Amino acid sequence: MRLPGEEVLVETTDEGVPVRVHRNGRLWTVGAEPMRWYERTPWWEYMQRMPKGQGRVDVQVWRVQARLGQNMRSDLVTMDLECELEGGRWRMREG
Repeated sequence: MRLPGEEVLVETTDEGVPVRVHRNGRLWTVGAEPMRWYERTPWWEYMQRMPKGQGRVDVQVWRVQARLGQNMRSDLVTMDLECELEGGRWRMREG
C-alpha cells in the first residue's frame, strides 16, 4: 500500500529515533526532541479492502524540527514523517 506524501530517506538512532532527513538532495538535521505517536492507516481511502495478510494497520508518525545541514543559525522547520511498519519506508506528510 502506498500512502500519499513524498518518500524521504531518514537516518535514525539504534532506537529508531529520526536524526537526519534526506529530502530533494538536501540534508536536514533534527535540532529538537522529536515527538512520536501512532495512527490508524486510512487504507479505505486508497483501496477497496484491507490488504490481505496485513496484521497491523497502524502507522508510526514522528514530528521533528530540523534545520538545513549543520548550520546552527538555520531556522528550524517542522516536518511530519510517517514510517510504514511494513517495509520501513518513510514519507513526509503533505500539507
